[in-house]
Amino acid sequence: MEKILSDIEAFLATHGIAPTRFGDEALGDRHFVRQLREGRRLWPETEAKVRKFMSEYQPARAAA
Repeated sequence: MEKILSDIEAFLATHGIAPTRFGDEALGDRHFVRQLREGRRLWPETEAKVRKFMSEYQPARAAA
């Protein structure tokens, strides 16, 4: 679980996304990252969804 958490932390830092926004967009769970940091169990299916979200993420473009 430490690997996925470190990958999420790096993703948050790279994209400047709040943990609550990440959880909401990736899983519909605003508390996901906080709970993961506190030791929440991560099912393989959930990890797959999170990794898919990160690999397919496209930052929103600012309006011109």
